[in-house]
Amino acid sequence: LNDLSTNSIFNIFLFLLLVVFALSFFGWFEIKLPERWGNAVDSKASRTTGLISIFLMAFTLTLVSFSCTAPIIGLLLAEMSTSGNILGPTAGMFGFAFALALPFTLFALFPTWMKQMPKSGSWMDMIKVVLGFIELAFSLKFLSVADLAYGWHILDRETFLCLWIVIFGGMGLYLIGKLKFPVDAISGDIHKPMPVPAIMLGLCSIAFAIYMVPGLWGAPCKAISAFAPPLYTQDFNLNTKEVKARFTDYEQGMAVARQEGKPVLVDFTGFGCVNCRKMEAEVWTDPDVASKLQNDYVLISLFVDDKTSLKQPIVITENGQKRTLRTIGDKWSYLQRHKFGANAQPFYVALDNDGNPLTGSASYNEDISKYKNFLEKGLKNYKK
Repeated sequence: LNDLSTNSIFNIFLFLLLVVFALSFFGWFEIKLPERWGNAVDSKASRTTGLISIFLMAFTLTLVSFSCTAPIIGLLLAEMSTSGNILGPTAGMFGFAFALALPFTLFALFPTWMKQMPKSGSWMDMIKVVLGFIELAFSLKFLSVADLAYGWHILDRETFLCLWIVIFGGMGLYLIGKLKFPVDAISGDIHKPMPVPAIMLGLCSIAFAIYMVPGLWGAPCKAISAFAPPLYTQDFNLNTKEVKARFTDYEQGMAVARQEGKPVLVDFTGFGCVNCRKMEAEVWTDPDVASKLQNDYVLISLFVDDKTSLKQPIVITENGQKRTLRTIGDKWSYLQRHKFGANAQPFYVALDNDGNPLTGSASYNEDISKYKNFLEKGLKNYKK
């Protein structure tokens, strides 16, 4: 799953897929399944009764609404398959299903409410365009994962932020009525003032775009730290509070730790790890934590999704089967599984100079005091 989530072909496919969905929402073209599919199922539904008829009617609804549902469901499934985050997409899927089921349930219980239903119109087109902007923004996350894992350097942090500033700035201009799309001309509301809720949301979007501007000079922009590439990918960086590992190689870091007589903190991380970026932005930047990481420990960050090929493949035996480690990421992933019995990131472990654990491990938790206690306990046991 980790290999899949950082695979270049998989992530570029998702990137292009979401871009296509976004352009469809903008009104460039419409994604539709062949009409004969829906007509065929609909005709079968009219000739049957009972549960089969209900199922076929629901299936017809699914086919007809494919162009609206596919971009949203596609985004949720892509988020779950690449980030490993189950809670967020599950909540999104539940909300989507609940929103679709609720009107049918309420109208079945209270048929007279049908007369009070709002008519479809320009407000639906507005929602589609806003979703198009959001999908366009999230598509860059998938391209960024592939870019980081393979070291292409085509979407470094400042480039990513520039694109997000333009996207959310454009969404804000659209919501306040300063930017129009073909769908607005079709609905005939191109000169109609935008509703107050849309204007307020547009101002929030513009404010968010302005919030990201200092990030071009190295501001942490913690609200987007989970999505943007790491600070070290930025060429022009005025931020002096960034905590960066001294080593990205386990053997080199351990050798230096023995020379300096310091304990080691191994950070098993990943280019595509959202929670790793959150920890680095929210926890590592705390002055006390940063001081310990930079002065008291030798910090080693091991990227388990680094696709750089090893100079010489390594053959290992795992679970009774022979495997070949071909990339640097394979090597560090095996080290984490074999030595520490873990396979999730971020994963932090404090070691002595011989590679023995000094205390229990730590994982994703934005509680700074807990992380500080974890580091202090490791130092205390090292001194003993």
